[in-house]
Amino acid sequence: MSDFFQEVDEEVRREKAELFWKKHQNLIIAVALAIVAATAGWRFYQFYEQRKAEEAGGVYETAITLAREGKADEAEKSLVELAAKAPGGYRALARLRAADLAGKRAPKDALRLYDEIAADASVDASLREAAKLRAAILAADAGDAADFARRAEPLAADGQPFRASMRELIGVKALEAGDLDRAARYLDMIVTDDASPAALRQRADLLLGLVRSGKPTQG
Repeated sequence: MSDFFQEVDEEVRREKAELFWKKHQNLIIAVALAIVAATAGWRFYQFYEQRKAEEAGGVYETAITLAREGKADEAEKSLVELAAKAPGGYRALARLRAADLAGKRAPKDALRLYDEIAADASVDASLREAAKLRAAILAADAGDAADFARRAEPLAADGQPFRASMRELIGVKALEAGDLDRAARYLDMIVTDDASPAALRQRADLLLGLVRSGKPTQG
């Protein structure tokens, strides 16, 4: 008797399944096709993005090689083109490296490029900080004391990732200008900051000796 009821129960379930399929088969097929299409589309997107990244990497490496060979104009042109069409990571790297090369021929243009990178929220935070740092260094080389101070002092504040290097640069420039008080203040920040690299702390201590002697370095 139990076998009979089991067979009836299975037959009822089969009939319900058939009715459900007849009623909803178009929807089920549509959903299944949508899932397959979405999966295929995602796989294609991943493949396409990987190909673009590989191609961008090759172009970037070629541009870096050109720069090392002294072909700065060719390298910069290639990097600018890459920055306009490369995937996000290589786009930011290309922009940063192009700004580096521009700094050798047109410092003002390079500073503008660095500022654009630093202000672009789509760029990785570490690259934005690197752009700020390189802009400050370029401003120091350009000899614009006010612009250098504006760029460098925020980077030398507590908690900034490049604070030790920037404090050293500010101290050195102050020594060159004969501003011993300013030099002492920033060099002392390096020495008293436990997070400062040992080699940098040692250099700062040596420079503080110059400050104490009252003999600024000659620019």
